[in-house]
Amino acid sequence: MPSAEPDDYYLDPRSVRRAFDAAASTYQAADAAPGEIRSRLLERLDVVRLEPKVVLDLGAGDGAATRALKQRYPSANVIALDISERMLRAAARRQRLFRRFHRVAADAQRLPLRDASVDLAFSNLALEWCASPDAVFKEVRRTLRPNGLFTFTTLGPDTLKEVREAWRSVDSGVHIHRFIDMHDLGDALIRARFAEPVMDVERLTITYPDLSALLRELRSGGAANLAHGRRRALTGVHRWRAFERHARAAARDGALPVSVEVVYGHAWAGEVRAPRGPAGEFRVPAAVLKRRTS
Repeated sequence: MPSAEPDDYYLDPRSVRRAFDAAASTYQAADAAPGEIRSRLLERLDVVRLEPKVVLDLGAGDGAATRALKQRYPSANVIALDISERMLRAAARRQRLFRRFHRVAADAQRLPLRDASVDLAFSNLALEWCASPDAVFKEVRRTLRPNGLFTFTTLGPDTLKEVREAWRSVDSGVHIHRFIDMHDLGDALIRARFAEPVMDVERLTITYPDLSALLRELRSGGAANLAHGRRRALTGVHRWRAFERHARAAARDGALPVSVEVVYGHAWAGEVRAPRGPAGEFRVPAAVLKRRTS
């Protein structure tokens, strides 16, 4: 039976790899927003009682989070896994003599790791580049040891909504990737048999002096439009000018505000339990929490 035709928002892993290979030399220059989100995700580990032997940085990029994870867990084997070999070469430059980590080039949807071999899987802003979150979650769940932790960020549907709306005023084409809702991701974690999933969202607004500055940052960070249904021909001058005109209309006080919806996910490899409490509320077992000291 022939495989189904990919939908308009399908992301081919080969295209993703090429985009990030091309951005490896400029990626760090576009790290302001991803770096802030990464710091916030790392801070969430402060309240978790965890002494991992193996840590996986899933979608490690240039290794900024990998280095931080190795500093946090110096005795652990830390693995930087990314689909882009060039990004992993950049990650190698972040290593220190006594803080070295492993580097593995692979697709997050097909992890080359043994079952139950990882204690902590950490992923910052990588899931939105994967065609199937279900496949990623299934693979992470397979590789986690019992009581292992999966913690991640990804982008929600309100991300780049100003850009999406500006294009929508011009045509009906696919210009911005599809970002998945927090609740749908929570359901996918449960389908993958994760326990005690906790999902929450944070909305940020980043301002740019103009549209060109935003587009330069997106290109530097590898954030090209790779959707299967994107327009393949060059954008005509009239359509582009119409897009610019609608984008400028969103400017406030001479700056262009851009929305970023950050989705945080946190789940355990363990016994799957039904949610408790009010609808949509999940609770974290007290046994896995550290006691904060003032």
